[in-house]
Amino acid sequence: MATTSRAGHPLPYDVYRQAIERETLRFAEAAGSADPGTTVPSCPDWSLADLTRHVGMLQRWFGGLLTALVQERPTSRDVEPGPDDARERAAWVAAGVPAVAAVLRDADPGAPMWAWGEDQHARFWARRMLFETLVHRVDAERAVGQETGIDPVLAADGVDEFLVNLPYAGGFAPAVTQLRGTGETIAFRCADLGDAEWRVRLDADGLHPLPPTAADDAGTSEPHAAVRGSAADLLLLLYGRRSYEEPGYEVTGDAALLDRWFAHTAF
Repeated sequence: MATTSRAGHPLPYDVYRQAIERETLRFAEAAGSADPGTTVPSCPDWSLADLTRHVGMLQRWFGGLLTALVQERPTSRDVEPGPDDARERAAWVAAGVPAVAAVLRDADPGAPMWAWGEDQHARFWARRMLFETLVHRVDAERAVGQETGIDPVLAADGVDEFLVNLPYAGGFAPAVTQLRGTGETIAFRCADLGDAEWRVRLDADGLHPLPPTAADDAGTSEPHAAVRGSAADLLLLLYGRRSYEEPGYEVTGDAALLDRWFAHTAF
């Protein structure tokens, strides 16, 4: 049974606000510790400079959306691109933290607004900003050879956030819309937080995350495929930063089904 809810806001809003600040500063520290031309293996064709600009621009775009409480899908992402000198970009990201913190502090998490995912409220963007930043922090740390770590509670929430919003991601990840089936189920099982579990089902009309009660109601029913690992490893697996064939994962069931899942959910 999953430890986080599929509806509303699984963790207290302040948890996201505070974690975003920590993750952003940690990202900036890693990104600023090496040559900005350093390749980021987990983001093909990107250097640290590219990744840093991406994170800084995305945070400012999210902040703008929250400030305006936009009610319709924006038609552009016209935000400050950051310094031309790649060596200054990590400091630029860190310098944006107070403004981001102020936007998040002033925002009403329950305010209705446009979001590309399931939860059409301001809180969607705080949750999304955290995991966008956290995963890229791991990218940066790995690129510069630093040890990475992810809080397991945040990681588990990130797994839930990814899966519950994935059906809505077709606008920027069109392959997701082609992920269909005849009722096959896949389980992602957490090994370090009370055996939390998330299930998805592939139907003729697309993929459907199953609420925790669905897994309970299934009784002893086994999914067609399952991957078990720590919350952090599951999060990195879903984001394409790891492979289920690597050490640390326990895989059961139809590997071809898993291959089809990951081929269609990469973005």
